[in-house]
Amino acid sequence: MRLLLWIVEFACGCHHRRLSNVLTIQKRTYQVCLECGREFGYSWELMHSVRSNGAPVATPLNSARRPEVAVV
Repeated sequence: MRLLLWIVEFACGCHHRRLSNVLTIQKRTYQVCLECGREFGYSWELMHSVRSNGAPVATPLNSARRPEVAVV
């Protein structure tokens, strides 16, 4: 079922080609798709959108857990 849903989304859904400039708000850096509104994490080291595991593009921030940061 997931495969069928993925095929339909790929064929008819947004391909996220128009992304906003990089935004940093409340210690969160991301880009937004200008067509559908999905948010994508952004890596300054790699200089492009990334998944939560560090791989390039396309997992929206809304579904990714933010990592715990130790306060010194």
